[in-house]
Amino acid sequence: MTRYREVLALPGMAALLGVSLLARAAITADVMALTMHVVLGLGMSYAAAGGVAAALTAGVALGGPLLGRMIDRRGLRSVLLATVVLQVVFWLSVPMLPYGVLLGAAFVAGLLMVPAQAVTRQAIAAMTTEGHRRAALALESVQGELSYIVGPAVVILGAAKTSPAVVAWGVGAAIAAGGAGIALLNPPLRADGEADAGATGRPPRREWLGAGIVAVLTMAFGATTLLSGVDLAIVATLQEAGQVSWAAVVVAVFGVASVAGGLIYGALSRPLPTWLVLGLLGLVTIPAGLAHDWPWLCAAVVGAGLLTAPTLSTVADAVSRLAPASVRGEATGLQSSAQSAGFALGSPIAGVAIDASMPGGGFAAAGLAGLAAALTGGLLSRRSPRRRSRLSDPGRAGAPGREPRRADARPGT
Repeated sequence: MTRYREVLALPGMAALLGVSLLARAAITADVMALTMHVVLGLGMSYAAAGGVAAALTAGVALGGPLLGRMIDRRGLRSVLLATVVLQVVFWLSVPMLPYGVLLGAAFVAGLLMVPAQAVTRQAIAAMTTEGHRRAALALESVQGELSYIVGPAVVILGAAKTSPAVVAWGVGAAIAAGGAGIALLNPPLRADGEADAGATGRPPRREWLGAGIVAVLTMAFGATTLLSGVDLAIVATLQEAGQVSWAAVVVAVFGVASVAGGLIYGALSRPLPTWLVLGLLGLVTIPAGLAHDWPWLCAAVVGAGLLTAPTLSTVADAVSRLAPASVRGEATGLQSSAQSAGFALGSPIAGVAIDASMPGGGFAAAGLAGLAAALTGGLLSRRSPRRRSRLSDPGRAGAPGREPRRADARPGT
């Protein structure tokens, strides 16, 4: 734990992680808040709520690279403040918008979502040295897991105790407060040695968006496809067993295991290659389909949980090391988009497998998707001229000119 204490003692690091946690917990709960509003506030179906959620998710996926590119060009504060203003307007107006207008507004809100996760990862890359970076990214991954555990639960409780409108306003206030807090901190997004690299201008996309970055984006997509599929498979398994009320317990066990795995991985003396960690995650996910009730399912998801935060951490680390400093914001945005796409497609893929076989088929489909992404990423990384950099050996320094690692995922992920 000495390494974690040293990371938190870095100037501004504890404050950044704390403020970012507020924003990310609210962002992970935004879909749930909109679902509560559409179903309870507007009295419409869950399918209608899914349409709003899809619009928001599509906006987030498309907006990630655009916001990253704007940060690279315009700077952090101006982009953050613009997104904060947009989020305040959107969430204040949610209770007053008819459904058709809400669909379009949700897409715009996703397009200009406060990029808390991406900015935090970029800042970690700039604020840490090689010796502390992996531990800092592990803390960031743990932060993401805590966001997913806390955010949606608070929204559900709030909707039960107050009203969907109050919940929507609360989510918007938390997103705005987190974004404004990060803007106030204004963390550096480039290390001192990278300032000149950024001043020389943006390299053409064909120079940096090569096989190495594509490999990492493929694995980012595969990781979240797996995680989204696991969520659906858990619910389907327990529904068949007549124990769906225990799904929250299984998900909580999964989340706690992920937190533990992230902390353990960050403390290791040597990291593992991204493709290997993701491949192991896929392998341990498949047998979870053999569990048929909640106690066994709790035990079955521990292995996948232990590897979840390490997988997301190594993906983020690889992106930051492979992308030049002057385009790291755009590269981080592409990672966010890949992960958002994975979350969107994971449930349908697992759903088809469940309908075609049994609930356990969802775990198999999710695990195989992770394995396929790991294999593809590993093969692509061997084609990259930078394969000896962060992607193939996460413990080494990146490309010349110190282009440190940057971290994304869960969309907020």
